[in-house]
Amino acid sequence: MRSCIYIGGITRDLGAVAGSIGGTGDHVHILAGLKATHTLADVVRQMKRGSSAWIHQHGVNKFAWQEGYGAFTVSPSQLPKVRQYIADQIAHHRTKTFEEEYFDLLRLSGVEFDEKYLW
Repeated sequence: MRSCIYIGGITRDLGAVAGSIGGTGDHVHILAGLKATHTLADVVRQMKRGSSAWIHQHGVNKFAWQEGYGAFTVSPSQLPKVRQYIADQIAHHRTKTFEEEYFDLLRLSGVEFDEKYLW
């Protein structure tokens, strides 16, 4: 996905480290190292804003990011596993939908949620 490469550039321009970026047609996973001075909301806003403009410039008229996002911290010992998980998104989603995947991530992370507020 060329848009993932573009998001990587946005990440680097913000002074963050793009560790791995990948996804499918309806979502993207970004493994990024942020500085202590970064705020997650600002970084995500800049990624969405910049990538949305780029996508529209490349002829995709009906594109918009959803309002929210999910973010999880990753232990350094799990970085290789997360990188592989991101790289395998297309194969992974042959057996599990995005919604099922997101519920699993929330549960594994111990995040309480009400499904009516997710979609």
